[in-house]
Amino acid sequence: MAQDWQEGVGADTQSGSPLSFAVAEADRQILDMVRDGLRRRRVALAYQPVALAADVGQVAFYEGLIRILDESGRIIPARDFIGAVETTELGRLIDCAALELGLETLFREPGLRLSVNMSARSIGYARWMDTLQRGLAAHQTVAERLILEITEGSAMLMPELVTSFMDDLHRRGICFALDDFGAGFTAFRYLRDFCFDLVKIDGQFIRDIHRNPDNQVMTRALMAIARQFDMFTVAEAVETAEEAEWLRAAGVECLQGYLFGAPTTHPAWTTPAARRTA
Repeated sequence: MAQDWQEGVGADTQSGSPLSFAVAEADRQILDMVRDGLRRRRVALAYQPVALAADVGQVAFYEGLIRILDESGRIIPARDFIGAVETTELGRLIDCAALELGLETLFREPGLRLSVNMSARSIGYARWMDTLQRGLAAHQTVAERLILEITEGSAMLMPELVTSFMDDLHRRGICFALDDFGAGFTAFRYLRDFCFDLVKIDGQFIRDIHRNPDNQVMTRALMAIARQFDMFTVAEAVETAEEAEWLRAAGVECLQGYLFGAPTTHPAWTTPAARRTA
């Protein structure tokens, strides 16, 4: 029986097996849905607040997270495709859609500050750069209200290019955030050259931090590095009041997570009541 099971597993993992074909076909269908959603502009941003640790009732800025919809209007889970597209043309098109939606939001909401995710691979990509230039030209305050988030792993793929790119846009008023700080293998010597304005400490170090000594040590170390290079700190994936209180007492400047709000495509400022209050 055991031998039969092992032989079956071996057969399924070989190229051309029914299981491999089914997995490949499912992946292909998801990527086709993503392409179709982008082509037909079935895209939206989901906004999540980033709160000030000293006064969690105050929002420092929002992060805009790209959402792609299938033909029925349902969100295609990012985890189902993001790993497969990060190094492809499709990944760059997703970056373009996120940036375009973010710039449109900043244009409509002059009091809003917003971060948008991008990959270092989109630097120099003509369509992405054209989108950015048009957006900056559309409103004189857009640049100072835009934050571009680059993941740690993406930044380290081409550090010299990222450094030059950041230097140019810093002069135009754009801020930069290093996303998932601590999750990758940043060469610390590059942090000084990058000049990120803020770092977002990866959520794996935040969960249960109030009772996890290992996470406390790691988070304090990441905070010390950020302070050395004059970067603000944001703790990601904050889900409990106990985590938030520990982080506030430790000196983290901003907090982001479900404790303060889930990402939503219908943020408060889009409702008539919120607009009247504002």
